Amino acid sequence: MHLSKLELRDYLIGFTLVLFMVAIATWLNDYEIILPEIGALTAGMWIYHNPTWIAQPSKIFLAPSGTAVIGFLLNQLAIGYAEKVLLTLILILLLLNVLRSTLAPSFATGLLPIIINATHWSFILAIFTFTLILMIGVLLQGHYRGLPAGQPLHWQHMLGFSLAAGIWVAAVWIAGFPQMAGIPPVLVVFFEVSQMPNYRGKLALKHIVALSGAATLGVLVHLILASWLLSALVTLPLVFILLQLLRIKLPAAYAFPLLALVLPANMFHTLPIAATLASCFFLGSVVIFHQVADCVRLSSENSEI
Repeated sequence: MHLSKLELRDYLIGFTLVLFMVAIATWLNDYEIILPEIGALTAGMWIYHNPTWIAQPSKIFLAPSGTAVIGFLLNQLAIGYAEKVLLTLILILLLLNVLRSTLAPSFATGLLPIIINATHWSFILAIFTFTLILMIGVLLQGHYRGLPAGQPLHWQHMLGFSLAAGIWVAAVWIAGFPQMAGIPPVLVVFFEVSQMPNYRGKLALKHIVALSGAATLGVLVHLILASWLLSALVTLPLVFILLQLLRIKLPAAYAFPLLALVLPANMFHTLPIAATLASCFFLGSVVIFHQVADCVRLSSENSEI
């Protein structure tokens, strides 16, 4: 894909914001300031100008911040990891419905405090600060003007998302890998594509390759470069190249290089495998759903003839 000067400028500004966040975390030696989904949000809003993400600028602050508070508070409860993930997902769906928002990265900001076991209020302060910066950036760019207002989530969509998430959480818990219950970038993509009228195997395969590839790059680079800032500086352009080769725009992929920096040891080394398996399950389920729906529709049409 050829980049115009304007697109190149947007990439540089977006990457600079992400690197600035990592630099602050390095300076303060506080990994809870590194927010992986800020990478995805920056790409989706400042670079790709995703209309469903920027349509309501105020929700850019309210939705991710609200879900982050939910995850942070639930993380303090004395319940199992898998239960925290499932309960957080349900509450996130309810909050998004109340806000009339479909901002998918809100799932990632809600799950992150549970995944990294965030306990310091610096995490909440960082979420508030960077989502506010993103909102201001969207307001200054002005691409949101004229876009339709957000719509509440359909109960069928909420039910389908909850059912798939419940099956996945139960499966990894039974298998003895509860740490794989929540892979935020994968859930973000799943939430997005499950709302698409059509989702085919070819695009799903590209998404799976992008997500698993970004996760692998994040882990391998961080193994070589222990520095948070250097790892992000190297991996973000590599993910950009990967997406260019696949000819897709997938903001969630940019979260993986940062996620690799903050994961606990028991999740870090298995991240590529977990991302691949989760991607295959969630995105594959959407493909199968559409295929079954098409078969049912064709059968219904034939019976009417």
